[in-house]
Amino acid sequence: MEKTRIAVAGAGYIGLEHIRVIRESTSCVLSAVVDPSAAAGEVAATAGVPHYRSLDELISKDRPDGVVLATPNQLHVPHALLCMQAGLPMLLEKPIASTVDEAEALVAAADRYDASVLIGHHRAHSPIMARAREIIEKGTLGPLVAVMGSALFFKPDHYFTDAPWRKAPGGGPILLNLIHEIHNLRMLCGDIVAVQAFSSNARRGFEVEDTAAIILRFASGALGTFLLSDTAASARSWEQTSQENKAYSSYLDEDCYAIAGTFGSLSIPTMRLKTYAKAEDRSWWKPFDASVAAVTRDDPLKHQMEHFGRVIRGEASPLVTARDGLQNLRITDAIVTAAKTGCVVDTSVAAAARRECKH
Repeated sequence: MEKTRIAVAGAGYIGLEHIRVIRESTSCVLSAVVDPSAAAGEVAATAGVPHYRSLDELISKDRPDGVVLATPNQLHVPHALLCMQAGLPMLLEKPIASTVDEAEALVAAADRYDASVLIGHHRAHSPIMARAREIIEKGTLGPLVAVMGSALFFKPDHYFTDAPWRKAPGGGPILLNLIHEIHNLRMLCGDIVAVQAFSSNARRGFEVEDTAAIILRFASGALGTFLLSDTAASARSWEQTSQENKAYSSYLDEDCYAIAGTFGSLSIPTMRLKTYAKAEDRSWWKPFDASVAAVTRDDPLKHQMEHFGRVIRGEASPLVTARDGLQNLRITDAIVTAAKTGCVVDTSVAAAARRECKH
């Protein structure tokens, strides 16, 4: 089979990861690197592919089958529009856009162009997430009641001195890190319809938050809590528990999600499962049947790229759509609003259009 030719625009950290998994793929091949920097030219030379300084140059000289857009957030919309106009399928890194308004405009454009857009929420392609979702959808836990989640980690001081903008609004963990968690929770527990939140900058003293406590209401009626901090010396984060990214230390006894239904509970990513043997004999005085669900631990970026290849070839529809990307951003934005105002913020599409806030 002829390999699917994919170009990568943006040779920063995540762009380099996309280049890595394309070069390791058996069905896709790297066709070019697009980035105006000299360093990107060296990356392209090492990979043995052409280097282009702009998407316009790429499209006019060496049109690929698809493009990965791993460019800075503020360039996501103009670059995505250019690919739509050229009829190029794209893997657009998250967040879909810098603002909800821009994201809404981009989704409307995708509809007009009937564009093929996969949003780069790579954890959606995690085998752990797939297995957890399978257990929940099979009804093993019963109707969902509650979820507890956390993303607690410690960013070193140089993270902020290297990029001082991270000390200002927009640079905190709500907008930089939480959007990953929002998509995970939506995959596992369904749509989030309302949020409430507190945030604090008490530890670092920056203008932006370093910690947030969030309450979530799901369309099913289930409720959730989520603790987020980039100044907490803790391993209760996806990166430090999933064992998917070898750049992070991992701890086999830690979880970052606990999901409970009326019949049982699942801890993720250890996949510890506790269920009642008999539905009619459920009680907190009764012991659970305890087990560990079998799961494969593998690089979700690799699975995402193989999926993107299938999307390009018309063999699959995007697992994470532009509308998913919009809703993830909308919920994250609502959490920022809730933390600022003390309101319960409705995150439904209609309410988001009204920017509804309920005291």
